[in-house]
This record gives sequence, C-alpha cells and structure tokens, in this order.
Amino acid sequence: MTRAQRLLPGLLLTTIVTITNAQQSSPEFIQPTRPVPTGLAPHMQVKLVSQQKGERTFAVIFGKGDEVLSGLTDFAKQYHVGDAHFTGIGAVSSALTAWFDLDRKLYHPLPVNEQVEVLSIIGDIATFQSRPIVHTHVVLGKRDGTTAGGHLFEAWVNPTLEVFVTAEDTPLNKRDDPSGLRLIDPTK
Repeated sequence: MTRAQRLLPGLLLTTIVTITNAQQSSPEFIQPTRPVPTGLAPHMQVKLVSQQKGERTFAVIFGKGDEVLSGLTDFAKQYHVGDAHFTGIGAVSSALTAWFDLDRKLYHPLPVNEQVEVLSIIGDIATFQSRPIVHTHVVLGKRDGTTAGGHLFEAWVNPTLEVFVTAEDTPLNKRDDPSGLRLIDPTK
C-alpha cells in the first residue's frame, strides 16, 4: 500500500481499473483522470522570484515527505495559476510513473520504490472546469546509473525538490479528448 493510500483510504483506489494481485500495491492500469489528493505537501515553501507584465516566476521548494503533485496542485490554487510551465530537480524516496496505452486509453504504472535523483521534472498547468490541472513528466536516476521515467502520478520528496514555475496571466484551458486524455485547447 502506498503512502497516499494509507493517508487517503479509498480515494486512489476509486480510480484503479484492475488489481493484478491482491498483495500488490500497484494497479494494473490507472485512469487518465485519476484525482490528485490535496494537502499532502505541508513542508512546501513558495517564493515569488520575479514579476513582469503578464508573467510571474516562482521557486516552489518541497521538503522531506511532501507529495509533489498534491503540492503543485495546491500551489496553483493558492496563487491563481491557470497557465504555467515548470522544471525542477531534486530527489524522491518513491514515485509512481506511467506510460499511456493509446489503444486502451489507460496508463500502465511503472512504480519506483527506492531513493532516486530527480534528473528532470517538467510539466504544465492549465485549467479544466475551473480547476488547475498539473501535467508532469519525470526522469529519475537510480543508484546504478539507469533511469526510469514517464508521466508522473505520485512522488514523495526526500530530502528536497526545487521547482521553478513560470506563470502567465492568460489562462489556458483543457478539454476532454477522444484519446481519453485532457488536452490543452489552444482555441480557448
């Protein structure tokens, strides 16, 4: 059972399509629209680094035990971010990444259950039904020099993660796509 599942009984399990083994903590598939729990980054700190006409840049610093997607979602809500892109580096003690199966319209999980370096975290924030949606990809470096990565569903920081977010004043909106994903709609 993952840390989030222990903290939020039932929330994450409602989005699991199939469990391959009752003993296994990782689902066989993950819905693209799996909800992101909030309030799981109590050590996160935010600093406005620069502000120019139409653009703000923030340093979002996570502490040990913070969950990244939860924190970025909380950040976007608190600072009214409806259009942004971000990059970052740091380390996590575990992560749930995935790759998208276009034919099934579902994600295949790729859990990483060890201390790893976050070699790159990159993503965007846009709005769907008046809520910020964080879309993140990550590359993780293992102790033997190999990497793992993909779409990020969950990552637990240890000891820190430093993310720089550039927010634009003009919001971007997402729409449901026939692929099963929520994609940015450049016409709105």
